[in-house]
Amino acid sequence: MWLFFTIATTLIWGLAELFYKKGARPDEKYAHLKICVLVGAVMGIHAIFTLLFMDIDYDPINLIKYLPVSMLYIVSMAFSFFGMRFIEESISDPIENTSGALCSLLCVIFLKETISAPSVAAILVIVVGIVGIGFLENHGATARHKKLGRKMAIIAFIMPFMYAILDAVGSFLDVFYLEDVSSTPLVNVTEETIENVANTSYEITFAIFGLVLFIYMCIRGVKFNIKTQRDKALAAVCETAGQLTYVYAMSGNGAIAAPIISSVCVVSLLLSRIFLREKLTRKQYIFISLVIIGILALAVIEGE
Repeated sequence: MWLFFTIATTLIWGLAELFYKKGARPDEKYAHLKICVLVGAVMGIHAIFTLLFMDIDYDPINLIKYLPVSMLYIVSMAFSFFGMRFIEESISDPIENTSGALCSLLCVIFLKETISAPSVAAILVIVVGIVGIGFLENHGATARHKKLGRKMAIIAFIMPFMYAILDAVGSFLDVFYLEDVSSTPLVNVTEETIENVANTSYEITFAIFGLVLFIYMCIRGVKFNIKTQRDKALAAVCETAGQLTYVYAMSGNGAIAAPIISSVCVVSLLLSRIFLREKLTRKQYIFISLVIIGILALAVIEGE
């Protein structure tokens, strides 16, 4: 069954990226905040379901203890949603998926872990791809700076990198929280419940974050008609459903599941090309392909 959940996770998260992009309309000023609200709402519902029907013996203090990791993930997603309003999904998603490579580098630097030569080669391929994409962005390969203005174009292009950095730091901190039950900052957890406790803490925090944003938009007089937010809602549902299947996928055979799930950026690229009609230059596709190849290679190497 782990293979079924692995494939399901990859497809569901690929769909989530598609709906995120469709919902992050550039002409809708608060689109990224509305997405955060809806993701928080769906995650909050799932957290309540977990607390009511799963025996994880949840201690509310874990909400505070896991807060640094939760906020890194949440803020990284907010940056991502903002960037999606202006950057093609075909470009932003591969850049965001480099968070795994950044996390590996953090483990090497701070935990003194060793990294193999093939992993170094895969990371270099990713770096070459990202540098190439950045060069084309800033040397006339796109007309984004003409549409948005140079300052806004730069800010928008930075957003996927902000996501990758913050998500990588969050994943790095998860090593301390989830690797060893005996040393985790979380309380009242076991080997069987630690991941669900962490995920529930994250979902509750996201729900609170979404509620705060909703109140903020109400104060600002922002119209929020749920009937017109179908794509955002579908993205939120897919995001949360993907998290659920991800737990079961990784619990079965994580070494094989991880590289398969990493191919979500390929699924996202294909869906964006088919349904969003995103058109990039040949050079852009070449450098994006390098990033994707590097990500998949690194996932396979590290999963062995």
